[in-house]
Amino acid sequence: MPSRRLFLKQASLASSALLLNKSNWFEDKGLVGIQLYTLRDEVSKDVKGTIAKIAEIGYTSVEIIGYNAGKFFGFSPADFADIFKQNHLKIPSGHYGATKFLTMGDEEDLKKTIDDASKMSHDFFTIAFLTPDMRTSLDDYKKLASKFNRVGELVKNAGMKLAYHNHNFEFKDWGGGKTGFDVFLKETDPQLVYFELDMYWVTRAGGDPIQLIKSNPGRIQMWHIKDMASKEEPTFDVGGDQFFTEVGTGIINYKEIFKYKKESGMKYFFVEQDHVKIPVYESIANSLKYIRNNNLS
Repeated sequence: MPSRRLFLKQASLASSALLLNKSNWFEDKGLVGIQLYTLRDEVSKDVKGTIAKIAEIGYTSVEIIGYNAGKFFGFSPADFADIFKQNHLKIPSGHYGATKFLTMGDEEDLKKTIDDASKMSHDFFTIAFLTPDMRTSLDDYKKLASKFNRVGELVKNAGMKLAYHNHNFEFKDWGGGKTGFDVFLKETDPQLVYFELDMYWVTRAGGDPIQLIKSNPGRIQMWHIKDMASKEEPTFDVGGDQFFTEVGTGIINYKEIFKYKKESGMKYFFVEQDHVKIPVYESIANSLKYIRNNNLS
């Protein structure tokens, strides 16, 4: 019969294995993401050093920015992708502009962008922003929805999915409670167009991220997570509104939101903070610590 000491040793080894397996699962899923926009100043000065630091802090995936005229911060798609590979970082999504196509119908420019994005081994090609002149009416959103469907076709043919990343302007009430985001949800093909929900901007617009997820199961396959400072906390002056803060230090209830990750169809999430009030590497480390300590992945 095993001794009590042997039993305790075996139990300890089993617990360690369980923790190791959980850790490996956490890392291998590639779900501990950072949006490179958070580090835009750093990466513009030192691409390789910034990416290495992201990996050192503990992130396992990065959503990239920086595509311009066929290159990323001066690197070819292949060379840029290799920097992430060297640091064992996945790059499941990138933010891209499709402005020439969305405003002028320039499909050749779009195809070139998609072709370069496909070299990055992305799962998602993400449209990140709409300039003010592109969204002056609800009818503009309807026209954009139709164009998104075409982008989605081209992106799918390249082996990726199209996602749209929101800010707060999509939730403007154009009358009768109708918003641009509603149009995008209803008038885009659910097999071609998915969404990257920015929890901060939804909250800033007065919306409820959980309700959006529950109303659109399976379509919100990526998340941006950044927190919103409480009104009592001194913040930068942004029109008198609440400002960005590290995940877990603000008023957005991420513990509750993450309960709906399966219903959302969430494949990846990315920490993003448009502006920080502490050193940026400390900021993203603090957000990651909260995510891990609270088992949010």
